[in-house]
Amino acid sequence: MRIIPKRLYNGENWRFGVGQGMKRIKPKNATHWMVFIFSIIVGLVGMEHAVGEILQGDVIADEMFIESWPDNELFRIMAGEPAMTIISNIRVTGIIAVLMSLITAIWGVVFVDRKGGGYILILLSVLLLLVGGGFGPPLIGIIVGAVATRINKPLKLWRWILPDGLRPLLARIWPWTLAASVLGFFMVFPGLILLGHFFGYDNADIVPVLTLFNFVTLFAAIVCGYARDLLRMGEENHASAS
Repeated sequence: MRIIPKRLYNGENWRFGVGQGMKRIKPKNATHWMVFIFSIIVGLVGMEHAVGEILQGDVIADEMFIESWPDNELFRIMAGEPAMTIISNIRVTGIIAVLMSLITAIWGVVFVDRKGGGYILILLSVLLLLVGGGFGPPLIGIIVGAVATRINKPLKLWRWILPDGLRPLLARIWPWTLAASVLGFFMVFPGLILLGHFFGYDNADIVPVLTLFNFVTLFAAIVCGYARDLLRMGEENHASAS
């Protein structure tokens, strides 16, 4: 008895739908993997800001700069999670921030490798900034959007910047720099919240230290990812030539 119609699956390949969707969201190289992972982080942390804004209710903001969690003790270590909005109603800001966070994450995961996909991710990140998505998530989105413009590109500038002898080393440590950056962002949220809740940790001096660590390791992961992709391109060119 055939459960899946033959027009969807012929026994070897998916013809459309699920199979093509899964194929589309599978990253193709190191550059694509970084955009994939950090787009999810942007979406998650953007929604964290949004939830705090929704819970504030129909409060009217006196100015463009707001706090997503102004009265929550756990978020005091992060100064109440600053954000900005061009919408005066805080609850409406939060609702729109949820939608923008979802759209940004979905675009970065599924569609970013399309023509102009990186520039659209940058635009979505700017819009997220303007509707209460915080400052960190949109900044990450803008950075990875710029990185996304290099997906499947020859990386001519980085071919000139990174010496041939250095590329293998950078390529090998790319997974570690990527993991360190991801871990660092999760150390800020929800890490600091959990430390405050379970152990009473409230030293705000650690926030700029972790933020610096996160962006240093992010840029390190980007450079190492480019090195890894350059090596892959060289191997593919060598294989096609032989």
